[in-house]
Amino acid sequence: MTGQRSDARRNYSRILAVAEAEVARHGAAASLEQVARTAGVGSATVRRHFPTRQALLEAVFQERIQALCERADQLSRADDSRAALLDWLHDLVRYAVSARGLADVLTYEPPTDVPAAEPADAQARHSCGAVLESAAAPLLRRALREEAVRPGVTFHDLLTLAVGIALATEHHAEPAVQADRLFTLTVEGLSPSPRPLPRP
Repeated sequence: MTGQRSDARRNYSRILAVAEAEVARHGAAASLEQVARTAGVGSATVRRHFPTRQALLEAVFQERIQALCERADQLSRADDSRAALLDWLHDLVRYAVSARGLADVLTYEPPTDVPAAEPADAQARHSCGAVLESAAAPLLRRALREEAVRPGVTFHDLLTLAVGIALATEHHAEPAVQADRLFTLTVEGLSPSPRPLPRP
């Protein structure tokens, strides 16, 4: 039994390492069959460890998601609530740009291969997006309470902006540079300064 558990742990680690490389090359559309072949295991073994593509992708990005959660916790103690929220959102954009496939995982698209035994809404509660929302929501609530951001802004709004910037720039020659530029435009707006009110 101990030997079987050791084999399962080795298979899990090997599959995850291969999946990370495949996702880095091909994004969220990486082939599960190719992952299995490269890892030297059967497709059934991959499915046993990762029942859905979403589960595999979330395992691939688990460390990055955890780092973003820890960053949100650090920023919750900052003096400036608006700067704290924007710093975290900028980190999210940078992570999504640097880790191909992460933006796709965060689009809130329901997985298409959910087993009947586990409804999509049950999986969604543990998704990368839901974990990030739980970590970053206090930053947004504080900024809203202090009127540091526009009333009515939701976490989904912020996530959509970050994902949109990442997806729009992923094929640029310098995606990180372009993503930073778009993020700045988003935060500061297109006008260089408020326009003066027209004279009566």
